[in-house]
Amino acid sequence: MDVQGFHHLAIQVRDVERVTAFYRDVLGLRELQRHFRADGSLRSVWVGVPGGGFLALEAVAGEPEAGSFRHERPGLLLLALRIAPAERARAVETLARAGIPLEHETRWTVYVRDPEGNRVALSHHPEDPIS
Repeated sequence: MDVQGFHHLAIQVRDVERVTAFYRDVLGLRELQRHFRADGSLRSVWVGVPGGGFLALEAVAGEPEAGSFRHERPGLLLLALRIAPAERARAVETLARAGIPLEHETRWTVYVRDPEGNRVALSHHPEDPIS
């Protein structure tokens, strides 16, 4: 087998437009493509992940699952995106301006939730922040 890197991650969401706005307008990921069903309704939006690959936001009708940020259930825990240490303060400020509270913060990573509660980390591990 010759795995060559990350291709994509798909997240099922109820409100594709709202979640797309978070990843595109708040986090700055570039919208790549929109996919529609035969009836013309929005099925999926793909946003690019710098360094390769994309995040596919797939429309579903169900309700998001509420839960604590840390839990003991198996499965996907979070989406971690790389930021430069020098960008951390600006990232925190951008999130605050958008009304997105920090769920948790460590020396290397800030943790938030997208509009449907999916866990997102912005990390510069293992590089220390620039003072």
